[in-house]
Amino acid sequence: MGKEKVDILIEGGKATAGPPLGPALGPLGVNVGLVVKTINEKTADYKGMQVPVTVIVDTATKEFEIKIGTPPASALIKKELGIDTAAHNPLTEVVGNLSVEQLIKITKMKEDDLTGKTLKEKAKEIAGTYVSMGVNIDGKRAKEFLKDLEAGKYDNYFK
Repeated sequence: MGKEKVDILIEGGKATAGPPLGPALGPLGVNVGLVVKTINEKTADYKGMQVPVTVIVDTATKEFEIKIGTPPASALIKKELGIDTAAHNPLTEVVGNLSVEQLIKITKMKEDDLTGKTLKEKAKEIAGTYVSMGVNIDGKRAKEFLKDLEAGKYDNYFK
C-alpha cells in the first residue's frame, strides 16, 4: 500500500486515544495505545504547550514513526515568562521582559523552523513574535530592541 501521514497538534505529554488522534489512526490498523504512549514520552518536556506531531504509518507492516516538532514561538515565550496569555493590546500593554540570552535560547529551540541564514537573522524573526505579544527584550520595547540589534549594539551576543 504505502505510507500514511497524520499531522496533529497535541498538548505535550497529554495525547489520548480519543479525538483527534484515535479516529485518524484507527482506520490505519496501527496500535493506537502504543502510538499514544510513544508520543507522550517524546513530548513530556513540552507539558502545557501545543506540540506539532507527525505520525507516519506504513499501512502494509503497521509500523509507525513519530516526528515531534517544536511548539510555536509564542508558546515558548509564554513558558519562559511563566504567563498564560500575551498582551491583549501589545501597543500599550507589556506582559513581561526577557533577556537577550533568553531570546537566543528560544531562537535556538526554533532554529530549524526559521528562515534566516544567521543566528542574528533568526533572532529577529523570534523578536517579531515578541512585538505582537507585548514582551520587552532587555528592558526595551521589542521594536526598539530590533532597531538597536540592526545597528549592531548586540553583535557581541551573536558571535
